Amino acid sequence: MSTFTNYLTIANNLSRYQTMTAADPTVAQASKYFQDNIAQIKTIDQFVNNKRIFTYAMTAFFTYAMTAFGLSDMTYAKSLIKKLLEQGATRSGALANTLNNPKILALAKAFNFQLYGADTTQTIAATSDVVNKYVMQRLKANAGNKNAGVQLALYFQQNASKITSGYSILADPNLLKVVQTTLGLSSYTSVENVDRQAAQFDKLLKYSDFQDPAKVRSFLERFTAQYDVANPGVSASPLVSALGSGSSASVGFSVDLLMSLQNLKLGG
Repeated sequence: MSTFTNYLTIANNLSRYQTMTAADPTVAQASKYFQDNIAQIKTIDQFVNNKRIFTYAMTAFFTYAMTAFGLSDMTYAKSLIKKLLEQGATRSGALANTLNNPKILALAKAFNFQLYGADTTQTIAATSDVVNKYVMQRLKANAGNKNAGVQLALYFQQNASKITSGYSILADPNLLKVVQTTLGLSSYTSVENVDRQAAQFDKLLKYSDFQDPAKVRSFLERFTAQYDVANPGVSASPLVSALGSGSSASVGFSVDLLMSLQNLKLGG
């Protein structure tokens, strides 16, 4: 099966695959703990210091958990997330609104303790929405275990409508990878001037096309064809084998989250 065929198998039967992923014993256990305990979280300190709750939330909002970083080694990450949540997402100058990272902004809005206080974890955004995000992230991670191209395609499908300029592509390493592969651009172009890269995307792409599901699918067909050429033999295994066997991706801090956190300029 080609990468595109594998991608379509999931995209066209997404609800089924989400249900299968949610039923995976590891995923189900993590989700049950989160659902049973999230309401007891009343403060930001409780949120970042509950290892299982915090890890679950981080996994829900950030993809590509390819490397498992232990929380004991990530004290600085917890501290930065704490400061991020303390500032909330309401003020224009808050970190969540200045980092140009939609996933960090989504996290700040879902756990907006600055606005909702102790009632934050009673909202749909901080409960069922987080569970749905977690399941989808694990689904994509499982797909990526067999074929990273499928994971990238699913990610792009979910986020393509957010692309409004070349800068929004450059701000997301996953979108950037798909676009570079589709357009036949070397990853080495990433070392070029950012404004020059953005201008190149502005010239080559029509961003309004990403609001049209049919055109997104056509774009992903080009991407997966290019991906298979660059990665021969990778696309042979369908996702169902991963889900059916009950295998799960390791959970940890994602690479893109760590990079964003390391770029935070908090002062003090």
